[in-house]
Amino acid sequence: MKRLPAAALLALFLFLPAAQAAERVVTLAPHLAELVCAAGACDKLVGVARYTDEPGARGKPQVGDAFTVNIEALLALRPDLVLAWGGGTSPQFIQRLQAVGIPVRWVTVRKLDDVGSAVQQLGVLLDTRPAADKAAAAYRKRLAALREQYRGRAPLKVFYQVEVSPMFTLNQSSPISEAITLCGGVNVFAGSRKLAGPVNVEAVLAASPDVIVFGRQDMAAKIREFWKKWPLVRAVAHRQLYEIDASTLTRQSPKVLDGVQELCKVLDTARPVYLDLPKS
Repeated sequence: MKRLPAAALLALFLFLPAAQAAERVVTLAPHLAELVCAAGACDKLVGVARYTDEPGARGKPQVGDAFTVNIEALLALRPDLVLAWGGGTSPQFIQRLQAVGIPVRWVTVRKLDDVGSAVQQLGVLLDTRPAADKAAAAYRKRLAALREQYRGRAPLKVFYQVEVSPMFTLNQSSPISEAITLCGGVNVFAGSRKLAGPVNVEAVLAASPDVIVFGRQDMAAKIREFWKKWPLVRAVAHRQLYEIDASTLTRQSPKVLDGVQELCKVLDTARPVYLDLPKS
């Protein structure tokens, strides 16, 4: 008898459907509401996390953010299902919910391919399978088209910058690193030990990135000013510093592909700069 891979067993465990489809759902992170709506179950949302901007969830009561939840406000909504963010929601808080009999399901999305699966599994859980299957198919079709469109692009070395002081970056376990690869880029700090780890200017100089990408709109001017002091960095020398909307690129929902597409366009803008350079 064949044994299922551990990941498959975990998925089955996390998404075991209840005996009866949930009708009053609370989501504990913004992207979870987006996944629920993608699955065709917006009308079942009775509460959402702060900063949720999904149009279908507009006006829904907010029960806190992804890390701090008002349990009294949540219980007052009488949910029959709470969706928790795998990797974000506090396990201790979930234990408190389970102790008072609230059903909880963890939703974990680590890779771009996981988004379609999450939508379909929520369709099973919320009894909206036709809509969820259609949305998942559309997502996979768009993802496949992006992969095909940017396959074979001339590689560019990319430094994804988070903050200025201290300066951080993301390793290959980050969805952003996966997006960089899809777009034909190479994350220069893919091999870093930490998912989000500190990095200094000397390391960036040594990595010699072709492009520096950053996602904090409120930090854009500060980041650009910082790099003016380091003209020997390849991306700085060729003025290849780009600001993108990280709020979409980090979404663990179908909206992530909007961010991926924006990143790919940025790298396509940078490529001619290096193709036109004289060969040394």
